[in-house]
Amino acid sequence: MRVAVLGGTGSFGHALAVRLLAGGVHDVVIGSRDAARAAEAAAALDGTVGRTNEDAVRDADLVILAVKADGALETASAVAVPLGATPLLSVASAIEFRPGVGALPDPDALSLAERIQDVVAAPVVAGLHSIAAASLGAARPDEDALVCGDDSDAKQLVLALAGELVAGRALDAGPLRSARALEGLTAVIVNLNRRYRAHAGIRVTGVDGA
Repeated sequence: MRVAVLGGTGSFGHALAVRLLAGGVHDVVIGSRDAARAAEAAAALDGTVGRTNEDAVRDADLVILAVKADGALETASAVAVPLGATPLLSVASAIEFRPGVGALPDPDALSLAERIQDVVAAPVVAGLHSIAAASLGAARPDEDALVCGDDSDAKQLVLALAGELVAGRALDAGPLRSARALEGLTAVIVNLNRRYRAHAGIRVTGVDGA
């Protein structure tokens, strides 16, 4: 499968690309607004290429939107036409930081993934919000990956990919509306990591057959 990682020059996008390449079964394209930065990031990885975001999504089987939350909507809008109907995985969470309080969920009524769905025709799937870049880098983290979306084919594609990224399970967390909870979970994990100086992850108990 050909996977385009938009924001592949950032920490989470880079970690995703490393983990995907380690599996040895996918073609990976690094996307960035800046073609030179994309090429530089790709040169540091064996077996991938770097392109602008718009060029990266062309001919991809799955596109992962791994840019920071504050640039996710702009990037999604910019690639909407070349993206076409190619499934898009949104991994960002628009969380708020308050001094003395910590990380808080986005106050917007809609999740970032739902807002992205409003600007692209492609089916949007949300997932991987509980997984940190540092956890992906060295090996498959001993965590479960939670995924949600409305398009069953796109969701199954992402679930299969997510299952390759973690040592735990890739679990179907329901419709795209569930991204409101998954994105908010990022704030909880950030607070746990800061409080306990850890790399917290999620394991779901009591679920059989996944």
